[in-house]
Amino acid sequence: MPLDTPLDVVRNNGESVQLLDGDALVAEARQAPELDVDVPSPVSPAEARLAASHYRGLPDGLFCRCFVCGRAREDAFGVFAGKVDGRRVVASPWTPPPWTADAAGRVRPEFVWAVLDCPSYFALYMTGELPLSVLARLTTGIDAPVIAGQEYVVIAWPLETDGRKRHAGSAVLSGDGRLTAVARALLIEPRPEQEQHQHRPP
Repeated sequence: MPLDTPLDVVRNNGESVQLLDGDALVAEARQAPELDVDVPSPVSPAEARLAASHYRGLPDGLFCRCFVCGRAREDAFGVFAGKVDGRRVVASPWTPPPWTADAAGRVRPEFVWAVLDCPSYFALYMTGELPLSVLARLTTGIDAPVIAGQEYVVIAWPLETDGRKRHAGSAVLSGDGRLTAVARALLIEPRPEQEQHQHRPP
């Protein structure tokens, strides 16, 4: 995603919305069929706070200034998803700040989509190394309004692995365990030569 660069938004007859950098396609959004994801049993806010103490994100490096889970920026959402004891689930508490909401206090969809993204990575790499892996596709559904100022629990869990492709589910739950939003994420580990190119100094 190029920074400090004007990008073009192109709407294609209601079928899709494309984000372009010149002729290069940066991102594309389209309406997806019904999302079929089995959500694990809820994680309580207390369990989520304990899990967040196990967060594995690095304080420096490529993603340390991530808008959602970065440790190196003060205005991050603080969604630090760590492993829940005894389960193959990561979790973090999240209280959306007022500026994320519309006039009715409902958190805007783009911010809900954002918090559904990052925990999926840590669900796929609960132990061992933290390799470079980037989001290729995120399919989401918002079932109920997320209200600014209320505490929620964000969870994520691994689904399947196919070569360099990694699939995970994620969800935003109310404090009493009700599902408000759910997602299925596809992340891809770059080929070794791609990763070397990305980190090559200028």
